[in-house]
Amino acid sequence: MIKAILFDFDGVLTTDSTGSQSICNYICKETGLDTEVFKKEYCKYNDDLLYGKINHENIWETLCKGLNTKIDISILYKSFINTPIDSQMIALIDKLKKQSYKIGMVTDNKKDRIDDIVKYYDWNKTFDAITISADVGSGKDCNEIFEKIVKCFNVTPDECVFIDNQEKNLIIPKSMGMNVIYFDHEKRNYERLIQELKNLSIEEI
Repeated sequence: MIKAILFDFDGVLTTDSTGSQSICNYICKETGLDTEVFKKEYCKYNDDLLYGKINHENIWETLCKGLNTKIDISILYKSFINTPIDSQMIALIDKLKKQSYKIGMVTDNKKDRIDDIVKYYDWNKTFDAITISADVGSGKDCNEIFEKIVKCFNVTPDECVFIDNQEKNLIIPKSMGMNVIYFDHEKRNYERLIQELKNLSIEEI
């Protein structure tokens, strides 16, 4: 019996496939910088940001020097809350929550970014638990991030379903006994997702 439904963030709850894409697109649109140039510089810090070794404030001055331009860090923070959210997916979560399922987010992400987004949308009322790679110190290629949310919900892995837009991220939770669903972020086939949930006896959606 499914008790908890866990969602990836970027690519599932958002229409961009990655957080870096959302950040780069917004900043380059606001500043006129070349997207590929900014992305190349930003990606130098991506892994350390994802695993909580640094935050954006730590690297911002150095990043700007690498770009040979000064960008006000407020534009970065605006990029967080301007991440394109998928309203249909949030509506689905609301329906599931009304059926008393535990709703979680499991994401390889930067802590300052997710914290700002959660605060902006008041998602502490929507999600019963959120696990972020930058908090845990490891990502979805390890058990720890999934074990943390399972423990938080006081459920067993087989009582969970995890939805992600990258098939490689489904390997570990599946090996732990979780039910997993691949959601193609380009096709965004909601009917198929709903059918897969119904196949797990999640009805009335």
